[in-house]
Amino acid sequence: MSRVYNFSAGPSTLPESVLQKAGAEIMDYHGSGQSVMEMSHRSKWFDDIIKEAEKLMRELYKVPDNYKVLFLQGGASAQFSAIPLNFMNGSGKADYIITGQWAKKAFQEAQKYGDVVAAASSADKTFTYIPKTKPEDFRDDADYVYICMNNTIYGTVYKELPPVGDKVLIADVSSCALSEPLDISKFGVVYFGAQKNVAPAGLVVVIVREDLLGNARDICPVMMNYKIQADADSLYNTPPCWTIYICKLVLDWIKEEFGSLEAMKAHNEKKAAILYNFLDNSKMFHGTVVPEDRSLMNVPFVTDSEELNAKFIKEATEAGFVNLKGHRTVGGMRASIYNAMPIEGVEKLVEFMAEFEKENM
Repeated sequence: MSRVYNFSAGPSTLPESVLQKAGAEIMDYHGSGQSVMEMSHRSKWFDDIIKEAEKLMRELYKVPDNYKVLFLQGGASAQFSAIPLNFMNGSGKADYIITGQWAKKAFQEAQKYGDVVAAASSADKTFTYIPKTKPEDFRDDADYVYICMNNTIYGTVYKELPPVGDKVLIADVSSCALSEPLDISKFGVVYFGAQKNVAPAGLVVVIVREDLLGNARDICPVMMNYKIQADADSLYNTPPCWTIYICKLVLDWIKEEFGSLEAMKAHNEKKAAILYNFLDNSKMFHGTVVPEDRSLMNVPFVTDSEELNAKFIKEATEAGFVNLKGHRTVGGMRASIYNAMPIEGVEKLVEFMAEFEKENM
């Protein structure tokens, strides 16, 4: 059976070489006589895995020394609660920019814990753009400002960070993690669920500035207390060992295949341009995002007919282009072209789209 081209928004496609290596090692990891799935998280074998994963993450993201890198469970959604419980601890205020469903959910969750307002929103145009903000849009005494860097459902991304001054900026980068360089020093916290670009589901990576740790609210659950997790080197309890192992293999793949996130970005720009150029010149298909805010990772597009959208998704699936159906809240189509999607996959998708357009105009 041949592999399909998987355009899923997450869990998403993984590099074939990573899958092959994991398959080769699944019964016996490096002569240990056991799988990573079954080894103790306290063993030397796993200790080497998690330490190497952290080393590679720091190297690729150029993480400053005064930041902790945590490998945790609960996914990005658990951080919607963990963020206010750990950091809304001064004025009890936080400002959120609402650019899509996941930012909105994080905002709604944070409202349970303090004075949380939407400093800006792009809901007025169905989140098809990133709202421009000014320093005065944020409250002087806000404990932090929160953004979702890349919006998986709507296909928008921040090209420039909001002007928050010396306020703590916190970002969910789940759907653009490791796709391009990111100046970690501009953030208090960066976190990402792994299943979109880094590993299978079950892992969230949190990169947090050390001086922000240690002031969690008394009601903060121990598993959500970043200080406790940092002090335990992400081993307070049994971590998602297999997912961390795959994360390490993916980081190895990025380093070996591309060398740096600068090169990774150039590759992703080339790949995205193939699809966006087709959409910009198509008489049938068109993108839904303003050009200046287009994501390199998630590309939503539509025809002018729901019936035609459905026909395209059905025929594309039959042709081996799977998971192109748009999110249930917006419909249409969406191609998620994460790091592991080969350029060939996008080229063949565009060929199929061109043929479909020719046959259905």
